[in-house]
Amino acid sequence: MTQALSRLLFILGVTLFAAINPALAGKANDTLVWTTDREVSVADPYYNNTRELVVIGHTAWDGLLFRDLDSGEYKPLLATGYKWVDNVTLEFDLRDDVVFHDGSSFDASDVVYTVNHVANKDNGVLTFKNVSWMKSAEKMGSHKVRINLHKPFPAALAYLSNVVFIMPDGHYDSAPMTADGKKEHGAVKANGTGPYRITDLIAGDRIVMKSNDTYMKNGPKGQPQIGNMVFRTIKEGNTQIAELLTGGIDWMWDVPKDQADRMSSMPQVQVTNAKTMRVSYMQFDVNGKSGQDFFTKKKVREAVAHAINREAIATNLVGPASVVIPSACHPDQFGCAQDVTKWSYDPSKAKKLLTEAGYPNGFNFDLYAYRQREFTEAVIGDLAKVGIKANLKFMQYRALRDLVWSNKTPINHMTWGSNSIPDASAITSHFFSGGRDDFAKDPEVMKWLETADTSTDPAERKANYKMALEKVSSELYWLPMFTYAKYYAYGKDLDFTPTPDEIPRFYTAKWK
Repeated sequence: MTQALSRLLFILGVTLFAAINPALAGKANDTLVWTTDREVSVADPYYNNTRELVVIGHTAWDGLLFRDLDSGEYKPLLATGYKWVDNVTLEFDLRDDVVFHDGSSFDASDVVYTVNHVANKDNGVLTFKNVSWMKSAEKMGSHKVRINLHKPFPAALAYLSNVVFIMPDGHYDSAPMTADGKKEHGAVKANGTGPYRITDLIAGDRIVMKSNDTYMKNGPKGQPQIGNMVFRTIKEGNTQIAELLTGGIDWMWDVPKDQADRMSSMPQVQVTNAKTMRVSYMQFDVNGKSGQDFFTKKKVREAVAHAINREAIATNLVGPASVVIPSACHPDQFGCAQDVTKWSYDPSKAKKLLTEAGYPNGFNFDLYAYRQREFTEAVIGDLAKVGIKANLKFMQYRALRDLVWSNKTPINHMTWGSNSIPDASAITSHFFSGGRDDFAKDPEVMKWLETADTSTDPAERKANYKMALEKVSSELYWLPMFTYAKYYAYGKDLDFTPTPDEIPRFYTAKWK
């Protein structure tokens, strides 16, 4: 198909879509509608760990602190001030002018309840690593609280500003029981203090939000400028684009590069490519628990690493802000050493390694993925050139996550956004400290990371992260791929600025 014909068909499709789908979003309705292809059935940032709920977490809830992206400074949010009492105790003074969306007043009891709930492993917070460093919280006064740590954790402020959202006292007490006798905490009606309140959730379809008229004054988030907001699930990328061009939505991301290039010339759309803190990686079943033991052989893992042209994928598919990465972390994170063993693109070497591993004719295997199918298909194409034939198992994130946790994937191509925390503990330690996402469970790596995560000496932290990252790379427990760079597309009437941490601040957006 020629480029001209492709463009014509695209425009005809949009025109047809416009005829059957009237605009519902936009400036006229004071409603910002944004979309991804992800289904959301739980509106709680502790019990849904998708990027969508990270974004909504910052929109509908607040934490004690706020990280200023320009300065890197941690500013009080629900707090008015804080101090380290010692290296395992933080003390916060709290605002006295904050109310939850249900009208109840915020005070120290809410912080104590939230911390003690999420820090209890029995309560099933999905990304427990985000909160496991907290031991407990205690009330020191109506608006003063202490948070006690299990051990020194120098990244505490980063986590408190990004992933520890405060719920009202007793919030989860009314959670319904599941068939197996456990509480379904994610089913509790959302109730935060953030600039937008959630008014409706239609599982798998949309989350409806309205600006919070009682939001705190003079806070670092500012006041919400747009009256209404809706998150919609639209599974097909072409449908997302059609709705954007016809006014059905106002904002989308993860636009494929070729379509972003095409849309950039359309007057009703703004297109931007921006870096994020998300990385792409290939994870190997190094212990053969999945039932396919190809990747227990290091030479096979090396063959895979040499077979994939990561630079071409980053340049041709991801976008100009993407870079190939050598380490199991993001280059912008503290402790993310870059001088580790690197794996160059070398198909001839890959074929040689396969022969040495006993697979001169290659082999067939299952490759699992969930995000940007075109990226994974490029990987599959590269692998096929050296004789490694992948059967793609492409599915929704939650389904794949459960398979990974059950050790049923011989290799998976996934991503991790670190909850946008600028510290290697948010990714390297998550995947290699012995948890359910750790396939290698290397005791030496685990020991180094324990030291790196808890030392208050920055040099010691860096040295131990470096040793851990070098072993992960040299043993190829992971093949780090590239950083994500997203193409954002949004309506001409929307004043929106992408941020490098992959958390769009919709509460700062406004109409032109």
